[in-house]
Amino acid sequence: METGGNSLSSGPDGVKRKVFYFYDPEVGNYYYGQGHPMKPHRIRMTHALLAHYGLLRDMQVLKPIPARDKDLCRFHADDYVSFLRGITPETQQDQARQLKRFNVGEDCPVFDGLYSYCQTYAGGSVGGAVKLNHGNCDIAINWAGGLHHAKKCEASGFCYVNDIVLAILELLKVHEVGVMEYYSFICVHVLQRVLYVDIDIHHGDGVEEAFYATDRVMTVSFHKFGDYFPGTGDVRDIGHASGKYYSLNVPLDDGIEDESYQSLFKPIMGKVMEVYRPGAVILQCGADSLSGDRLGCFNLSIKGHAECVRYMRSFNVPLLLLGGGGYTIRNVARCWCYETGVALGTELEDKMPQHEYYEYFGPDYTLHVAPSNMENKNSRQVLDDIKAKLLDNLSKLQHAPSVPFQERPPDTEFPEADEDQDAIERWERKDDMDVDDERKPFSGRVKREILEPEHIDAAAAREGEHAKNMDTTFTETASLKLYQASNPISVSMDGLHINSEQGNSSKQSDGRTDMDS
Repeated sequence: METGGNSLSSGPDGVKRKVFYFYDPEVGNYYYGQGHPMKPHRIRMTHALLAHYGLLRDMQVLKPIPARDKDLCRFHADDYVSFLRGITPETQQDQARQLKRFNVGEDCPVFDGLYSYCQTYAGGSVGGAVKLNHGNCDIAINWAGGLHHAKKCEASGFCYVNDIVLAILELLKVHEVGVMEYYSFICVHVLQRVLYVDIDIHHGDGVEEAFYATDRVMTVSFHKFGDYFPGTGDVRDIGHASGKYYSLNVPLDDGIEDESYQSLFKPIMGKVMEVYRPGAVILQCGADSLSGDRLGCFNLSIKGHAECVRYMRSFNVPLLLLGGGGYTIRNVARCWCYETGVALGTELEDKMPQHEYYEYFGPDYTLHVAPSNMENKNSRQVLDDIKAKLLDNLSKLQHAPSVPFQERPPDTEFPEADEDQDAIERWERKDDMDVDDERKPFSGRVKREILEPEHIDAAAAREGEHAKNMDTTFTETASLKLYQASNPISVSMDGLHINSEQGNSSKQSDGRTDMDS
């Protein structure tokens, strides 16, 4: 098997990679509330497709070890983590001040098992980073992760804990193997650099904010910009201090399709890989940039979206694939299933196999769906100008950043007895197919999100008891969180400065919900 290491040479798409896949069967039981567009059930639907397409046998399947308080506090404030741990639907009425302080209660509601949910999805992302650091796999996948809006001291845009920032901090612990530079006979060891790429329709504001003033993390976000949540991500936002030019933003308009998107993505990311030479890449694969998303306004096909995965995979750099937004859940499951196949180097048949959620995918029952005929408001001239501006910014980076050698911080310690614990964590093939039926949910009080609004009528006879919990609309105002460069909080990890925000978010109503996970 070609593992690739840190080589930047492009490799064949069909070359197999060793893939670790993190999945907790209870994640689909968490329920944001009636009518809320964020549905963790989409993760269970994705897993069912992976099982019935036979992809689970080609991956090592691991149940995430829940992140502990101290793991979450590597980025988040202690009092915020303590609040998340203690808040429940029954006690929230008595904590109005805290709810407002931490921006919890509207687009980020309190629900049963909230803290366990945070521990689960964060544990999968940090666990994936640990496996990549140890060289156990080439690609790690956690479709439950990718919640890119969460801040140090507050929730935002359906996100409570920023698993991406936590995974990046874990990846930064490892030195880039074998890269040595000599200046005046002084040996300088080049530390790990992490590249974060975000193809969610919403700007990856929480991650950008956290690393806005460092060159050890480069963030690149392709997103809708304008009168749209979270309101950040202008092409002129390029980073600060030592992080100047290490934040790249690609602002896009409605209706962008595959060809236009790739005309930006490949030249920009190719140059980023050439100049920055990261030791690891995190790709947030938010599926709300797909055509027909309930909250989105782009026109990407599943193959067009997955082409970003295929391209980043081709550089043979350790890769962590994460989920994110996505609110037409049948298409989210289609997309992440197909992209898992891309990660494995396996092409999937368009005809969908029979499985427990088969009725969601009618009337065609195919893996791919055609994009719409919506207008592409992104002119060629505007796209060329954006590309030229970003390539010019990249040209100002003379070489990959380096810092003096430092002792490696210890890995995040999971409660594993030894490396053989992998054999315990890994599920048998036969269990992968039926895991949701064989495991008891964490709480009988948690509602299972089963039906998407447009499928209530079709499946009401079979799942009628759940249909009453579903709304066809979710009309809450968007939470607008703008970066305040004048009032950052900085914490330090081995010379890395992590920025974050405090303060109340302002609200902006445009008649629709422009939020994601």
